[in-house]
Amino acid sequence: MYEAWRGKALAAMLARVTLAWMAVVATGLLLAFTLHRMDAVSRLWFACSTLISGALIVVSKCLMHVALRVMRSRGFNQRTIAIVGAQGFARTLLAHLSRTPGQGFTPVCLLDTSGDEALHASGIGHARAGRLPVLNDFDEFVVKVRAEGINEVWLALPLSEEHTIFRFVHALRHDFVDLRLIPDTRSMSLFNHSMTAVAGLPSINLTTSPVNALQMWPKMLFDRCFATAALIALAPLLVAIAIAIKTTSKGPVLFTQRRKGADGRPFRIYKFRSMAMHAEHAGQITQAARNDPRVTKVGAFLRRTSLDELPQFLNVLFGDMSVVGPRPHAIEHDDLYKDLVYGYMFRYRIKPGITGWAQVNGYRGATTKVEKMESRVKFDLFYIHNWSFWFDIKIVAITIFKGFINRNAY
Repeated sequence: MYEAWRGKALAAMLARVTLAWMAVVATGLLLAFTLHRMDAVSRLWFACSTLISGALIVVSKCLMHVALRVMRSRGFNQRTIAIVGAQGFARTLLAHLSRTPGQGFTPVCLLDTSGDEALHASGIGHARAGRLPVLNDFDEFVVKVRAEGINEVWLALPLSEEHTIFRFVHALRHDFVDLRLIPDTRSMSLFNHSMTAVAGLPSINLTTSPVNALQMWPKMLFDRCFATAALIALAPLLVAIAIAIKTTSKGPVLFTQRRKGADGRPFRIYKFRSMAMHAEHAGQITQAARNDPRVTKVGAFLRRTSLDELPQFLNVLFGDMSVVGPRPHAIEHDDLYKDLVYGYMFRYRIKPGITGWAQVNGYRGATTKVEKMESRVKFDLFYIHNWSFWFDIKIVAITIFKGFINRNAY
């Protein structure tokens, strides 16, 4: 709890502080019970003091965090860093540091391991450092690190550069410089590059979902509450739609189809039937087209207004779907696009949703071209990588504000 938190997430710090405070409170209760002093302590006083003191600790940590970020963004309380990297990845790191000055890291030089002549000719700009010196000689770089008392050296190298990494560890073994390895895993990973321990061994997450089970609890609670409220509030509309479908065309009210859920687990999705009953060839799903003769008059209205999706609140209640998430596609389409669109199947690392970041950005309806699916997947992966509870609330609000009319649906 008392370690340096520079460059680390505020949420992780607050979680650790809260856990430590709960441990202190639990220890106090245990001591009072063991020493038979429970009657001497007012329960109301204990509850109030616990809540107030806990809140003050959290607020004080937040204020300190904000104060440090403000100071660091103005150039105070900095740690100087030297970066070792190649071409694009070094630029990516520098751009990230420039966007987040509150982290408190100032790059002072770069050792380019790629021999990029354009990089050396132009230098690299930085928000506070101006033109950043770019070196290409190992010994010159080490001398500069020692002479200027640089605090940290970041090795932004591919995992295959084991020899180069060892060379730096060996050369700086007698210097009080923090060496950090920031592996360039962009060609392999889709989500995050976070370190974690598995069976006591260090590992780098390449394709694991960045959303863990603990983070999903607020989302799960919101899903159940929102779906229940929606089904109750929309019950008259649901009944009216069911009657309209049943009286205007033959067949069931609901259309069901197998889709993939979280981690590829199959489930049956529910929709209001919008087409006349027809047979499909085995293993083939024909997407609806404009002026499709299979679509009924009621179905055309339902599809245009997205009201055919309302029964999916049942899927949310059953735990197969979420209110917000990547839209699930027909399994036949999954088989088609998984080899055509990079990262397509990683959309299923979380529960699919009724609405999503791609949908509120205009990517709804049929996907007739690979380019459209690529754009949709890009938005879906952005959502997964940047997920937060408030991001979900934002998407729900945009969905409601924009309405349900979809000019791309037919």
